[in-house]
Amino acid sequence: MIAEFFQHGAPWLPYAFAFLIGLAMLLYAILDGYDLGVGILSARVQPEERDRMIASIGPFWDANETWLVLGVGLLLVAFPMAHGVVLAELYLPVALMLVALVFRGVAFDFRKKTPPERKAWWDRVFFASSLTVALTQGYMVGRFMVGFQAGAASVAFAASFGALVVAGYVLMGAAWLIHKTEGALQLRAVGWARRAIWTMALGAIVSSVAAVFVDTRLYERMFVFPELALVIALPVASVALTLILHFLLGVLPLPGDRLNWMPLAIAVVIFVLGFVGLVYSFYPYIIPGRLRIAEAAAAPASLAVILAGTVFVLPFLLGYTVLAYRIFRGKATDLSYD
Repeated sequence: MIAEFFQHGAPWLPYAFAFLIGLAMLLYAILDGYDLGVGILSARVQPEERDRMIASIGPFWDANETWLVLGVGLLLVAFPMAHGVVLAELYLPVALMLVALVFRGVAFDFRKKTPPERKAWWDRVFFASSLTVALTQGYMVGRFMVGFQAGAASVAFAASFGALVVAGYVLMGAAWLIHKTEGALQLRAVGWARRAIWTMALGAIVSSVAAVFVDTRLYERMFVFPELALVIALPVASVALTLILHFLLGVLPLPGDRLNWMPLAIAVVIFVLGFVGLVYSFYPYIIPGRLRIAEAAAAPASLAVILAGTVFVLPFLLGYTVLAYRIFRGKATDLSYD
């Protein structure tokens, strides 16, 4: 009955799933991005500050990865052909990312329960695994953007995009720490954010210019009206927000810790704008230059059933995410594994 109901709306079903996959990946990049950024920054502080940094992400980091599972799962069931292409092209970086995610989870628990003389080793594992996850994710997105083209240029572009993602995650992590910590650590986070915002801006400019030469399809789309208005509006808005964030970080922290949430909010908006630009660069393809969304989708009857299940599950995912952030709002407290 469900399949028959959606059958008449079959043409829009693949695009609905493309939207849901994009939403899940965007939420993952934002939510897990800041805790990966905290993990990367954790190598730059003393043990006491490191404990407070990790405590700030303790209630959230594991659940944040749920959005990655949802996005990959929807890609598998809604676009099995595209899923096969992605895994075939990115088998090694995907495997490396998964191994790093496992070590990161193990290090999170073992660093506190291991004997004191081994804690520093697990701290290094936590940092290295966080950095590896960020680099591999950026590399995979870079390879995806150019349709998995062969050649040194496309690989170099993907590697540079990996560095860009690391800078973005560091910015998110620093902004999160500005919101969740206080005192000397908060001041450190302000400095990290000020450096990260311009590193990310420079990386975004270099990647945007390089992408046009690596994949000429992007060059052709940049000069088509009315899409040209979007191409201009997105970077202009991003630059304006970058400048606002730069000047805001110059005055933080304010008395009463006012506006401590604003750097994180601005960083999130910059991420959203970047994601919109990324989606624009390859729409209507699910695999840029190779598979269109409508061509790669599963059968309409299958999509209808899957959509019904997704609509049922998604409110629960959103609900417990909002609930967790509401319960654990406020400044981070001492780290506890009890």
